Amino acid sequence: MYFLMIFIFVLGYTAIALEHPLRIDKAASALLTAVIVWTLLIIGSQTILSAIEDPTLLVEESLMHHLGEISGILFFLLGAMTLVELVDVHGGFDIITSKITTLNKTKLLWILCFVTFFMSAALDNLTTSIIMAALLRKLIHRTKDLWLFAGMVILAANAGGAWSPIGDVTTIMLWIGGQVTAANIVLKLFLPSLMCLLVPLVLISFKMKGKLKSIEKEKKNENIPEWEKKTVMYFGIGSLLFVPVFKTTTHLPPFMGILLGLSVLWIVTEIIHRRKPSGLKATYSIVGVLKKIDTPSILFFLGILLAVSALQVAGHLSDLALILDDKIGNIWIINSLIGVFSSIVDNVPLVAGAIGMYDLNVYPENHLFWELLAYCAGTGGSILIIGSAAGVAIMGILKIDFIWYLKNITFYAFIGYISGILTFLLINSIL
Repeated sequence: MYFLMIFIFVLGYTAIALEHPLRIDKAASALLTAVIVWTLLIIGSQTILSAIEDPTLLVEESLMHHLGEISGILFFLLGAMTLVELVDVHGGFDIITSKITTLNKTKLLWILCFVTFFMSAALDNLTTSIIMAALLRKLIHRTKDLWLFAGMVILAANAGGAWSPIGDVTTIMLWIGGQVTAANIVLKLFLPSLMCLLVPLVLISFKMKGKLKSIEKEKKNENIPEWEKKTVMYFGIGSLLFVPVFKTTTHLPPFMGILLGLSVLWIVTEIIHRRKPSGLKATYSIVGVLKKIDTPSILFFLGILLAVSALQVAGHLSDLALILDDKIGNIWIINSLIGVFSSIVDNVPLVAGAIGMYDLNVYPENHLFWELLAYCAGTGGSILIIGSAAGVAIMGILKIDFIWYLKNITFYAFIGYISGILTFLLINSIL
């Protein structure tokens, strides 16, 4: 069953990658893969988890534990997507797009990537990617241009999240666990993360030719008063910016912060539209917006994260970490490989495995092992589109093809990833 689980996971992963040729939605493949691997795990639990006294009970408890963690991510995603969609339906992004005057593709790409890079550090890479996906839909209409910009936004979001203690879930884990301090992670990883973005940005700029068409405002936003647009935009963006503050202050998970912002904006929009006709109110209320949320993307998230968690419970990921430690031993190569592997499976269990393998007596606080791990786990996921939360979110929202990303973005993401590692090596050699 141990190896059969790997086979089914690879098979499911292949079906996700070949979504367009197979004409089967990736969410269906991900959910089926998740159910099968968990079923195989509980059927073979007596063999796979033979060292445990009651392996069946452990599998059941582990499933509920991981489902709880995944649900937090899903509710966060649902809340953030609803907030962004609500701002969009009220024409809030028109305020932003009206400030963007350049139609030069290369110049616009640089502007959007740097905005994403710093916004991701202030918020987190998932929230930022959702906001930028909505903005890209307003700015760019040609599919291939849209996907190319979106691919670079994924790189920028993950690079920006890596150098901030709140920018990516793995850096949050290392920060809370005491492996790194906030000031040190910013100091040591800013330049490597910047190079991770700059190198592919320079290279891909040579592919950008021509100009975009002028941005046309949608008719549905023309009848919305300017004060309504601004009110909803400020409350929506403010709610997203408040999430890291809420988490730091209350120590509650981020989805609680996003639900707080969502409930406040819900009340605000109800008050704004309370005297309008029911049909118009339904269009601009959260009840109406929820119908537009991309539910298959949320189910895809559920499926892929559940499938990976089954491998974590069965010991596949911890076995991988032990093999890396035993066969390689070199922390530079280990962390580099963890980053590559995080583009295939979720980076959270890989980082959790590394934390479990090495305590602070082996590698003390702010050791270069933890710093490099934060960089590699944070940016390595960009190599494949489903290797990071930012990639999965944008893939669902903008319907990006896995194979297209593999052909057009993966090379640049890998070059950027290696450039960041070399920059980190150079900085540590000098210091």
